[in-house]
Amino acid sequence: MFAGGGAQGQLFPGIAVAAHVAELIPQAAISFAGPGRCREKHSVRSAGYQYVTVPSQPLPRNPMQALRFVTDNIVGYCAAKWILREQQVTLVVGLGGHTSTAVVRAAAERGIPFIMLEQNSVPSRTTRWLARAARMVCVAFEETKPHLHMQAPVKVTGNPVRPAFEALFSRLQQKRSADGGASSPNRQKRIVILGGAGGARSLNEAIPSALKQLSDCLVDWQIVHQTGEGQLQETERRYRQLGVPALAVTYIDEIASVMFESDVVVCRSSGTTLAELALAGVPALLVPYAHSREDQQLANAKVYAASRACRLIDETSQAGSLDKALARELMSLIIDENLRKTMSLNMRGLARPRASAEIASAIREALYGTRSAAAA
Repeated sequence: MFAGGGAQGQLFPGIAVAAHVAELIPQAAISFAGPGRCREKHSVRSAGYQYVTVPSQPLPRNPMQALRFVTDNIVGYCAAKWILREQQVTLVVGLGGHTSTAVVRAAAERGIPFIMLEQNSVPSRTTRWLARAARMVCVAFEETKPHLHMQAPVKVTGNPVRPAFEALFSRLQQKRSADGGASSPNRQKRIVILGGAGGARSLNEAIPSALKQLSDCLVDWQIVHQTGEGQLQETERRYRQLGVPALAVTYIDEIASVMFESDVVVCRSSGTTLAELALAGVPALLVPYAHSREDQQLANAKVYAASRACRLIDETSQAGSLDKALARELMSLIIDENLRKTMSLNMRGLARPRASAEIASAIREALYGTRSAAAA
């Protein structure tokens, strides 16, 4: 059972790993547990897996949310214990998020082995609390290890990505080997803005104005802006009022192919987003979500900035308006092709294309042991 969710970035890695587990262990019955959001249920069921709802709530941000936090999580923990017994679950994979906490704790209580995936360079409280009891903690960053107990079984695997990214990365590597690294035919340059994730509203609000300030440099560029649900019309209105030609959509369905054919991406810095950027090898301007717990997104972005694979804007330390900061950082990325090429190479150097496969192997070993894993 893969447990987690509340954000697509927590769910996608689980679906990616599940696909590899299904190949390694065809007889395995794979299910997902999450908070029950429609988009999550649709994503899991479309991938061919069962989905069960476990009530859960994130840590409250105000006193009004405190009661529901307590009641939902108690109910979720009890429900998780019953579901684990009813489905005869033999291994839990925690993906992060509040549902993951309930199910992983229930597994620990029932003596069911569990593996934890940690997407961020600064681990969550749940990962820190339960790391020693896990069969394996698969982390995305080397920088995560010092935050965990020295006796915790930790393996740096990288962060799993959606299968489409794995497939395109493999295809691109084969193409480079075949043609000796020749560049792709000339195409229109493209900048992609990834709003739509939790807390990305400030990007949707500031980016149109920032691009207006750079309009002279963007004559030959295509602008593609993912707004997320409920923000499309307002974002389109901003572009229209400013006279900036842009294609705004609620969600980009073929996100992998779009990313691999882009020149600059502006986005938040969740673990999944960064892993997919690395496989696509696309330079990025990262604007970490200012209210992520324990500044996890800022810490993630700093790892990539240290490798000179991205530019970084910390909203919490901005003296002026966000649109001016965005315009300032984007200017050099747009006008300097050599800079983009260098950052692309640095970004690709951070790619971990076998993350899903390595985690699936750890799951097989946890189920069957080292000696009998090959026979599985």
